[in-house]
Amino acid sequence: MRAEKARAAAWFTELRDTICAAFERLEDEQTTGPHARLPAGRFTRKETRRQGEAGEESGGGVMSVMREGRVFEKVGVNISTVHGRLGEAAQRSLTARKEVPGLKDDPRFWASGVSLVAHMRSPKTPAIHMNTRMFWTPFCWWFGGGTDLNPMVEVAEDTAFFHGVLKAACDRHDPAYYPAHKAWADEYFMIRHWDEPRGVGGIFYDDLCTGDWEADFAYTQDVGRAFLDAFLPITEKRRDEPWTDADREAQLVKRGRYAEFNLVYDRGTKFGLETGHNPEAVLMSLPPVAKWP
Repeated sequence: MRAEKARAAAWFTELRDTICAAFERLEDEQTTGPHARLPAGRFTRKETRRQGEAGEESGGGVMSVMREGRVFEKVGVNISTVHGRLGEAAQRSLTARKEVPGLKDDPRFWASGVSLVAHMRSPKTPAIHMNTRMFWTPFCWWFGGGTDLNPMVEVAEDTAFFHGVLKAACDRHDPAYYPAHKAWADEYFMIRHWDEPRGVGGIFYDDLCTGDWEADFAYTQDVGRAFLDAFLPITEKRRDEPWTDADREAQLVKRGRYAEFNLVYDRGTKFGLETGHNPEAVLMSLPPVAKWP
């Protein structure tokens, strides 16, 4: 499994680079609108490290964050590859739907992935999240990931386009994947204390281990590749639409709901904090400005 781990970690880095380059191109191309006179946004990178329970070096990652751009108010594209031993709390947040065999007796783990959250300047351009990841323990391995779109106000044609791109990516691997993973996203991205969805959904999956590592890795790669195909056209279509102060106010309130979900329910946030990863990287998903009415 050593070679497979290396391939997965290398590909997550490649996906990070592709996405960052595409986002910087969007910044360069934004020549109209209220933020067009700003310098085009650029990512800055910062290494993060993880310490194990005994203070030992246990991997880390790189935060790539763009702030105060023309199109993106804040976007982070983080990669990490971490390893060590999992405490009880971290074990509970490790997977969604199954007990990991042998983990209590041998709590070693390895994990690698890329995670992205974008908060946009314009209230007309939806915020978005995406991640893909691989986990390994001594007794099993699995993949997970997904993406979901978070507009201030839903636009039906954008929702249909976004889901159409994701469905095509899923269908290349298994026609059962899209309906199952869409339903999982609808369930997972629910702000339960408000009884409202975080956005217009997408796909989400965890614990993917069919026994064919190559097939599961290929699916996870296609989920990552589909992200830009699904997101960029919507952003390019909506970024020059006019918006009002009232739109901005609604956007900030929507961001408050987003922050609530990530702090209360998001398993990635819980896992990162429970396993001692850099909290700045774990909390990268939070918006730069939000409101609670």
